Amino acid sequence: MELNSSLKKPIHLSLRSLIFAVIILFLLAGNIYFYVQYSAIKKELEKTKIELQTKEFNEKILNFTSLFIVKVLKAEGEVDFETRLNLENAVRNVGDNEILTQWQKFIGSQTEVEAQTEAKNLLEMLVSKIKVK
Repeated sequence: MELNSSLKKPIHLSLRSLIFAVIILFLLAGNIYFYVQYSAIKKELEKTKIELQTKEFNEKILNFTSLFIVKVLKAEGEVDFETRLNLENAVRNVGDNEILTQWQKFIGSQTEVEAQTEAKNLLEMLVSKIKVK
């Protein structure tokens, strides 16, 4: 009888080891699956962040452009100080140094012809800065 009972113990231990090995493999497979899902979601998040930044940048450009057209190009007379301040804040809010430099060229114009040329250059730059997918 001793022989028979000694044979059952290794089978019982090997079955337990097999169950643990299967559990460990399932856990490992689960970790790999979740890592792959995490990586995919992280890529998607980065893509979404870039799209959001582009959208916000475009909105700032369009807001300034709209304000410029309504308050400067369609103005009947001279532009008042409050409007200039709003335009200055809007152009700085865009956060683009090239646009700000072109704006400063426009407001620094000495003649009407120079101002018209710089306004055209500013509008051209604004349109060229809008990012399209």
